[in-house]
Amino acid sequence: MAAAEGSGAAAAPSSLDGVGGDSLPVNFHGNLVSARNNEQFKSLLDRAKASKKTTIVSFGASWCVMCKQMLPTFCNLSNEYPRSLFIYADIDECPDETKDVRYTPTFRFYSNGDKVDEFYGVGAQRLRDRVWLHS
Repeated sequence: MAAAEGSGAAAAPSSLDGVGGDSLPVNFHGNLVSARNNEQFKSLLDRAKASKKTTIVSFGASWCVMCKQMLPTFCNLSNEYPRSLFIYADIDECPDETKDVRYTPTFRFYSNGDKVDEFYGVGAQRLRDRVWLHS
């Protein structure tokens, strides 16, 4: 996912560069980030708790076909819900913080730092509905 290079737009983060392997939608609000290790994942959740933002975490893996299928929807939702924080965490890069994730993709929803919902598997409409419900 490339930032809006050459478009004159504000520096949109290239937060999911290298994730998913394919070109992903650009995030325009800076609310989509990828946790590259355990410490960064914990720091992102702490930041989300302090900001009191609704936080949606996608737990996936680079080898997971279904995860790659859901990533474009996850990215698009980050643009549709700029007041929420979207975090992608690869279970292989964040093994300590994701050890309780049994299936990929798994989506968790946090409010004020507390987990309020979770589901796993594919289903773009189901993800959209849950994001709408919690945002």
